[in-house]
Amino acid sequence: MKIQLAESYGFCFGVKRAIKIAEENKNSATYGPLIHNANEIERLKRDFNVALSENLDSFKSGDTAVIRTHGIPKQELELLHERHVDVIDATCPYVTKPQQICEEMSEQGYDILIFGDEAHPEIKGVKSYATGRAYVVNSAEEVDALNLREKVAVVAQTTRRIEDYQKIVGKLMMSHKEVRVFNTICNATFDNQDAVYKLARESDIMIVIGGKNSSNTKQLHSIALDACFNSYHIESQEDLQSQWFEGKNFCGISAGASTPDWIIQAVIEHIKLLSQP
Repeated sequence: MKIQLAESYGFCFGVKRAIKIAEENKNSATYGPLIHNANEIERLKRDFNVALSENLDSFKSGDTAVIRTHGIPKQELELLHERHVDVIDATCPYVTKPQQICEEMSEQGYDILIFGDEAHPEIKGVKSYATGRAYVVNSAEEVDALNLREKVAVVAQTTRRIEDYQKIVGKLMMSHKEVRVFNTICNATFDNQDAVYKLARESDIMIVIGGKNSSNTKQLHSIALDACFNSYHIESQEDLQSQWFEGKNFCGISAGASTPDWIIQAVIEHIKLLSQP
């Protein structure tokens, strides 16, 4: 069986940067999972003694706290500084940008509309920077229920599909006098989504590798499903099932932005074993 990787996949700039920061700060702890990949987090703990804490109160004066790529709420960041914790900020610059936009636009009197998942840590952090009214929607249909003022500033979760963002913006343009639109979807997301769709159209089976709680991996899997019915989201080679590959000739592979190469290579090797006659 032919196995082919997408033209663009895996670790993005922000994740590579965060991993490097964590590796350079041995014996520290990340506040929240650094990235959405449990296997890579375990590697950092094993090889670099970088622990994981999801309890803000666990950080005391003199401790080193590495901030996750998705960022944290502004109030929590300020509290860490007040407690004299040594804060190492690994927030992805593509996430820092919508934080800044929310703060600046709300100070200028705009209502803030954020397209994304309200329960996602990135969106919790971004919303916290708004000093005025801020709303989160997950679809264009949810916009109708909001009582937005005439001036609206719009940002999107960095890993969202541009087509869905365009629907929200289009709806706002029809009903509001002033809409400030900021394209905060990162370039790696564009590239990976385009590549997975292109490859899925040619594949008999599509494997998308990434954490089960990874937003960008879920988006890749959703796009793959649009083009290839036999598309599966896995975290590691252990999730692969031999029956998936029966009668298949072409297997396409993509991976989320938090998926390291060592996991991708392990998946490829296992697929080779499963697809042997």
